[in-house]
Amino acid sequence: MASSNKQQNKPQNTQRKGPFRTFLSYSFTFLILGAACGIVALLFMRSQALPVSKMVAASELYDVHGKPIEAYGGGKSTQTIPLKDMSESLIQATLAVEDRSFYNHYGFDPRGIARAAWVNLQHMSKVQGAGTITQQLARNLYLNHDRTWSRKLKETYYAIQMELQMGKDQILEQYLNQIYYGHSTYGIQAASQLFFGKNASDLTLAESALLAGVPKGPRYYSPYYDLNSALERQRTVLGTMVEAGFISQQQADQAAKEKLSIIPLEAKKTAVTAPYFRDYIRSQTIDLLGIEENEYDDMGLRIYTTLDLNAQQIAEDTVKKELDPYPELQTALVAIDPRNGYVKAMVGGRSYAANQFNRVFASTRQPGSSFKPIVYLTALKEKQYTAVTRVTSEPTTFTYDKGRKTYTPSNFDGKFFGQIDLRTAISKSDNIFAVHTILETGPERVIEMARHMGITSPMEPLPSLALGTFPVSPFEMASAFSMFANQGVRVEPTAILRIEDRRGRLLYEAAPTQTTVVEPTYAYVMTHLMESVFDQGGTGSRVSKVLKRPVAGKTGTTDTDAWMVGYTPELTTAVWVGYDKGRNVGTVESHLAAPIFAEFTEKTLESVPPKMFPIPEGVTHLYIDPATGKLANDSCPKSRMEAFVQGTEPQETCTSEPAPDKLPQPSQEKTGGSWWNDLKRWWAS
Repeated sequence: MASSNKQQNKPQNTQRKGPFRTFLSYSFTFLILGAACGIVALLFMRSQALPVSKMVAASELYDVHGKPIEAYGGGKSTQTIPLKDMSESLIQATLAVEDRSFYNHYGFDPRGIARAAWVNLQHMSKVQGAGTITQQLARNLYLNHDRTWSRKLKETYYAIQMELQMGKDQILEQYLNQIYYGHSTYGIQAASQLFFGKNASDLTLAESALLAGVPKGPRYYSPYYDLNSALERQRTVLGTMVEAGFISQQQADQAAKEKLSIIPLEAKKTAVTAPYFRDYIRSQTIDLLGIEENEYDDMGLRIYTTLDLNAQQIAEDTVKKELDPYPELQTALVAIDPRNGYVKAMVGGRSYAANQFNRVFASTRQPGSSFKPIVYLTALKEKQYTAVTRVTSEPTTFTYDKGRKTYTPSNFDGKFFGQIDLRTAISKSDNIFAVHTILETGPERVIEMARHMGITSPMEPLPSLALGTFPVSPFEMASAFSMFANQGVRVEPTAILRIEDRRGRLLYEAAPTQTTVVEPTYAYVMTHLMESVFDQGGTGSRVSKVLKRPVAGKTGTTDTDAWMVGYTPELTTAVWVGYDKGRNVGTVESHLAAPIFAEFTEKTLESVPPKMFPIPEGVTHLYIDPATGKLANDSCPKSRMEAFVQGTEPQETCTSEPAPDKLPQPSQEKTGGSWWNDLKRWWAS
């Protein structure tokens, strides 16, 4: 019986072992086949020639007339050297920060991919990449920079192929000879010469760490753009070298303290047209297209900009001429066409070769009195201020914050003017009038108006806001004043019209927004008032002989800053003059912004016939008595023509009982039928 049971169980045990043995058999077979296929694939990849390195197509820049500004790919600086001629510390720094497992992987790093995927999953965004040095080299040599899975697979394929056909040292040598370090400089030897004026073999640990950190983002980590960020990145590289075991913590600390002698950019590398504008276009293009810094030069882009090469050359020549006697004085100039928002010229400093910081976008300089027109525009609209609104200019202590705080402004040289009207306050740049106005109008309303006009810098609702104590960039000021020139309509500033790829495919096209900030009547009245800045006795009168056309604007002066922001119907220009390191401007230096503005404006518009500012419907011109602000008649011999928004003009005359037949016919001065407006329209046309 027991024997019978054993015989019955035997087949059952056989059935249980059968599938397991079958699984092992199939697994072993698949393993052998997989290994064979892998070997065949590797042999095939080893036998196939690597693709021809992709041809580099230069990205090209054009001005508003279609004239070429510069082709970026053609001006590369590159020098190839063998790996043995590169500093050991540079090689170690690059490996530590770019690919610590370089000598232990076969073109791609599975552990690195897993680690990056986990970090990115934790942050729900691409925080960390997983590309090896070999993959980066394959991408740069053979592929485009499209962010697709197919490109990534090809990149990995070529990386493995390179590992099969080239030694590790060969790959690293090629990588270090073609990597981008910014400023059109490729390869470690050219970069070493550019930054430190020495061969790559002579780089110190501190210098190596700084250079190794640049390729991650030359726009952010180049010491020519931002030395603090470059040094912070250097410390990060030194930290990774310690973690990788290349150096000790003591060596890292010592290198971080080492003072670096970074040489200025060579003049031959920076003697190009509109260098600050070119940097701005590079930054804008990278942001608009979402590409990497090192992709910009070689994508074969055609970028059509708003720059006017003629205006740009005039701007550069004018700045050089006016600042030549003052070797340390800096400046910024930006010009915008108020009708369409096109940026026509941009100068970010006196010498791009010496300093690449673009002061056009510096939001650390106080605009001073050039901010006052924004205050007065708000008062015109919200409080029905007019050209004849009167305030007494005298030493005054203002109270604010419900009487809890006081503010006591003063005028330049302690001068006060007694009872004055708004036109005089603008012409003389009176501070008492400005503070009185902002407190009556409301600082919050002034800030709101400034925001509508395009000023985004931080501001607080304080009385000193009226005197321009909160920093604003020249770019913001030019944008804001363009609204005055464009009859109350703000057009978003534009520097790039369109971007095409190398095949002519449209990648980007500008669509600037237009916003009506105020009615044309208010913009015109403010323009009419700001024209007096250039009249006799005005703060801009010293350049009145240079200007041969109607111009409006406002000067601004602080202890450290000098401004001139002005415009014609065709061009708005903001000019700033000062020192970079908090040094006060002298009396003569504070007067340089206006001459730069005047000469640039006249020469740029030399071929454009002078035009008067167009008078919109709803504006009334009347003769008024400057002494009283009332309507003028024959009893008020010193009358002047003044512009008013209809409904805000004075109703009383300068004498209690004027003779009606001796009044200067003010009722006929309304827009639409007066000889004055007909004359202006004829002149403007």
